[in-house]
Amino acid sequence: MDPAQAAQRVTELRRLIRRHDRLYHVENQPEISDREYDALFHELEELERGFPELDDPQSPTHRVGGEPLEGFRPVRHPVPMLSLQNTYSEEEVREFDARLRRWLAIEGPIAYVVELKIDGVAVALHYRRGAFVRGVTRGDGTQGDDVTLNLRTVRSLPLTLDAVPTELAETIEVRGEVYFPRRAFEALNDTRRRAGEKTFANPRNAAAGTLKLLDSREVASRPLALFVYQWVDAPRAGRLTQRAVLDQLRALGLPVNPHARRVASLEEALESFREWKERRRTLDYDTDGMVLKLDDLAGHERLGATSKAPRWGIAYKFETAEAITRVREIRVQVGRTGAVTPVAELEPVPLGGTLVKRATLHNADEVTRLDVRVGDWVTLEKGGEIIPKVTGVLTSRRSGAERPFPFPTACPVCGDPLERETDQVAIRCVNEHCPAQLKRSLLHFAARGGMEIDGLGEALVDQLVDRGMVRNIADLYRLTAQGLTELERMGPRSAQNLMEAIAAARRRPLERLLFALGIRHVGAHAARLLARDYPSIAALAAAEEAELAGLEGVGPVIAAAVRRYFARPETTRLVQRLRDAGVRLESEAAVHTGGPLSGRTFVLTGTLQGLSREEARHRIQSQGGRVTSSVSARTDYVVAGQGPGSKLDRARELGVPVLDETGLRDLLAQAR
Repeated sequence: MDPAQAAQRVTELRRLIRRHDRLYHVENQPEISDREYDALFHELEELERGFPELDDPQSPTHRVGGEPLEGFRPVRHPVPMLSLQNTYSEEEVREFDARLRRWLAIEGPIAYVVELKIDGVAVALHYRRGAFVRGVTRGDGTQGDDVTLNLRTVRSLPLTLDAVPTELAETIEVRGEVYFPRRAFEALNDTRRRAGEKTFANPRNAAAGTLKLLDSREVASRPLALFVYQWVDAPRAGRLTQRAVLDQLRALGLPVNPHARRVASLEEALESFREWKERRRTLDYDTDGMVLKLDDLAGHERLGATSKAPRWGIAYKFETAEAITRVREIRVQVGRTGAVTPVAELEPVPLGGTLVKRATLHNADEVTRLDVRVGDWVTLEKGGEIIPKVTGVLTSRRSGAERPFPFPTACPVCGDPLERETDQVAIRCVNEHCPAQLKRSLLHFAARGGMEIDGLGEALVDQLVDRGMVRNIADLYRLTAQGLTELERMGPRSAQNLMEAIAAARRRPLERLLFALGIRHVGAHAARLLARDYPSIAALAAAEEAELAGLEGVGPVIAAAVRRYFARPETTRLVQRLRDAGVRLESEAAVHTGGPLSGRTFVLTGTLQGLSREEARHRIQSQGGRVTSSVSARTDYVVAGQGPGSKLDRARELGVPVLDETGLRDLLAQAR
């Protein structure tokens, strides 16, 4: 066979293999036997070996995996990957629908797309000129791990897209869920059991664990699967509804769940939920609920998101399975914010694929409401099918020997009195020097989403606190390698590695530090928003609560928590200690306070045609301006696109100047 003939045959084989991959793994309608498929695959391998110039990274033969990696590279998401708000209540779903109709000024029913909520691992997939170039896990929503090599082994993920339209010729990002089919999961566990290896608790754990393997050849041996459900920035390519997005994703050859459908009203959506509540058990993959998404993507832009979740969708979760067991003991734990949580120690019982030995009782009010006692028989379920919780007490089984649980009035760790804030259910230890709080705070500070201090685990933190070597998080930067070697299981090499990790943590970005400090209600996404608008800890500490609440994605709860945190004298002392230790307290990045738009505040509303809201915000901030979410007398400009809503009315009431997209571009050009 000459090179021209080989090239023609290779092209045909790749087309056939991609087609049969899709028929088998996506549409579940195979046309040929496994033996016939293997023959095509082996023929392609032989031709690529015989004619190396025909090799292509997008060839199906490259799904088998490559050399092991040393680790995963972190990648920032261009648009944050937020999680949907969850509910188990039909009433809350109806409240969600009413809220959307009110915000969007819609009197009649709203059209939704309802999709099965796949219980897997969320990923972002990037294609350039139709070729798969990168896959990233959700991570903390702001950045995740680059698992491209592992995702290339997933048979249902096309390495090249079909018939890419002109407007998608450069890059697109789609998002979806990687999951483990049930039969494949059971086969994997059988294999591990026979080999004497630890089995996976459930398919989701197996999928997550597989994606984190450093050897993609091992990943290739496990039949992961994929469904995609989102196309980032679809409106700019002319797709204006979620249904149109799913249709386009299918046309590109991407695996879209076949059970997603558009409904004309909330009642139709609820009927679909009731249907799938039982029918889901016939599927070969786990689904823990259904997702309702506003079909109109312009509405997505108008509604926006909180710091944690988009406002245009909600996950309606199926009720979880129950188990019955007995309470052996009730103890309390002290968290990093001082909240004291009662926990039931249980006789071990299988539930949802795991052996449950402990379950949260949430708070003192819940203990009283349930009237749960030591020795009681109780019902359990997994909240979100993850966290075990006690849901009821079988009082008919009581013998009289059960013991009521008196909630402690003093901290079980430090002995200081416990306090309950007005209108709060949580009872807290307010001693900022409480060892239990300090230990939890240190672990949070050193965690991957925070300052990422490798090697600072629970056992080591216990020793550091118990020996008095660390009394606050700033003390970590005063440790010495010599002092560390005096601790158990800390040789010179381990001590030196930890010292290097602590040194590296001095230069983490401001957003990571804000998350690591453990300010109540400030998660990774909220920390990123705050760091985007304030160039330093000092600037954030000086911000007024109303100013913070006006930032898009922040709101009053986070604003109040931030204000309380920085108003405390102990916070001032801690910040000074961190500064003395050489920790970076300023942002490298985006807010240029000396720019030509410095001191001017903008509010964005409606849909801009040539810019996404994120792009508009970035351009304003790059020249020193600030973008907030609410219009006030202190707002300098309101930028109004299509469908602006009440913010435009408020601007007119207050006499705030209003710019259209052209006006914004002119202002930005003049400010350069």
